[in-house]
Amino acid sequence: MTSSDRSQAVDVQEFKTYEVRTYGCQMNVHDSERLSGLLEDAGYVRAPEGADGDADVVVFNTCAVRENADNKLYGNLGRLVPMKTKRPGMQIAVGGCLAQKDRDTIVQRAPWVDVVFGTHNIGKLPVLLERARIQEEAQVEIAESLEAFPSTLPTRRESAYAAWVSISVGCNNTCTFCIVPALRGKEKDRRTGDILAEIEALVGEGVSEITLLGQNVNAYGSDIGDREAFSKLLRACGKIEGLERVRFTSPHPRDFTDDVIAAMAETPNVMPQLHMPMQSGSDTVLKAMRRSYRQERYLGIIEKVRAAIPHAAISTDIIVGFPGETEEDFEQTMHAVREARFANAFTFQYSKRPGTPAATMEGQIPKEVVQERYMRLVELQEEISWDENKKQVGRTLELMVAEGEGRKDGATHRLSGRAPDNRLVHFTKPDTEVRPGDVVTVEITYAAPHHLLAEGDVLEVRRTRAGDAWEKRNAEPEQKQGVMLGLPSVGVPAPLPAATGGCAVN
Repeated sequence: MTSSDRSQAVDVQEFKTYEVRTYGCQMNVHDSERLSGLLEDAGYVRAPEGADGDADVVVFNTCAVRENADNKLYGNLGRLVPMKTKRPGMQIAVGGCLAQKDRDTIVQRAPWVDVVFGTHNIGKLPVLLERARIQEEAQVEIAESLEAFPSTLPTRRESAYAAWVSISVGCNNTCTFCIVPALRGKEKDRRTGDILAEIEALVGEGVSEITLLGQNVNAYGSDIGDREAFSKLLRACGKIEGLERVRFTSPHPRDFTDDVIAAMAETPNVMPQLHMPMQSGSDTVLKAMRRSYRQERYLGIIEKVRAAIPHAAISTDIIVGFPGETEEDFEQTMHAVREARFANAFTFQYSKRPGTPAATMEGQIPKEVVQERYMRLVELQEEISWDENKKQVGRTLELMVAEGEGRKDGATHRLSGRAPDNRLVHFTKPDTEVRPGDVVTVEITYAAPHHLLAEGDVLEVRRTRAGDAWEKRNAEPEQKQGVMLGLPSVGVPAPLPAATGGCAVN
C-alpha cells in the first residue's frame, strides 16, 4: 500500500462501524481476522455482537467450494438492500474465493455492492472502500497473484490465548473435486524466520496455543526443495518458551513423511492429534479424484502415527458419492473407516462444484443413493467415535479452558475445555476462578460420541499467562481498538464440518 493510499484509507470518520461475515474454511476465518485488522487500522470500530448488517461497512468473505455458495451470497446481499436504503453511506464489500471466481458478475447481479476484491489483494480493502465512496461507483479489483503474504497485514484476532499462524498459501494439487488452486494460486511458502517471529510475538502477548495453517501444510518447504522443512519447523516450535500447544491443519497423505511423525512424537508441545483427509477408501475413486495415494498408503501412515504416539486422536474428511463410485467402492471406504478407527470424521455428500473436473464426469450418483450411503457411514463412524471416547474414561487429562464451546455450560454449571488430543471435555465448575486459557486437570467419568464429561471435582487449576491475557482483554472497555492477538475458536477447533467445509480440506 502506497503512502497516498494509506492516507486515503485512514481518512475515515471516527466510530464508523464494520461487520465481517465469514463463509468456508480455516483460511477464510484467518483472512477475516486480517480484514478486521485492516478496517480497525483504518479507523473503523467493530459493530456490536448481533448487528446483523446494521453497520457502516459489511464485508462478505466468501467460499466458492460450498454447494450453492453463490445463491446463498446473493440471498444475503439482497436482504441488505432495505438497510442500505435507510442508512446513507453504508457500504458492502465482497471478497474471498467466490469474488476471485465470479469477479464482475457480482456487481452485475448485485449492483448495490460497493467493492469486490479477491483472495490475493485483501490488503486493498480500506483503499477500495474509500475510492468507492469518493467516486460513487463500485470498485472491482482482483489480483491474479499474491500481492503480500497475509501475515504482514494488521490483524484483529478473536481470542487472547490461541492463534492461527499461516505458514503457506495456495495449493499445488489438482484434485478433481476442488477449485481452490485456481482461486488461491500455486503454493507459496513463508520464511521460517518470519513464522517463528510471529509465534514468539504471539506468545509474548499471552498466546499459549498455535495452529500452523496451510492448504497443504506438510508440503511446506517445496519452494526451497527441503522435504524436511515442516518437521524442522515443528521442532523449532518446541523450543519457544511459553508455547504450550502446537497443532497443524491440514496435511496431505502424499507429503506425510516419517520425519514429521518423529517430530510429532519427540516435540513435547506438539499435540497428539492429527487431522488427515482420506476422502475415499477406494483406490479407484482416489485415482478419479487425482489423489496421489491409495488405501494401503493411507492406513500405513495411521499405523506409524499410532506406533509412535499411542494416544493420538486421528480425524479425517470423507466424500461420499463421488462420480462413478460403486457399492464396492463405498464398501472399501467403510472398510478403511473400520481399520482406521477415527476419533471423528467429517463426511461430505458429493455435490457438483462448478469449474471442477468432477462436475462434468460421467457416472454422477443419484442423490438418494448418496444419502443412503452417507447415513450408513455416519452410523458407523458414530459407533466408532463413541467406542474410542469410552477408552478415555478413567484417564486424567489437562484441559485448556475454552470460551463459548459448551452451549449448555450455564444450565449445567460446567465449563468446557480441550484435551491435548483436541477432544472436547465438559467439566464441573470449580470453586476457584477459572478463565479461558487457564489449564485444569480432571478425570474423565463419561463418554458420548462427540464429547467427554469430567463430573468429579477439578483436581488442579493452573492459572496461566494466557488466562491473564484473556482477563486483560475482557476488562478493557469496548471501544476503538488496535491490532489484537488470538484465534477465532478456542482450543483450535476440529476441522470444519461439511456445512462449512472448504478450501482447507485436502
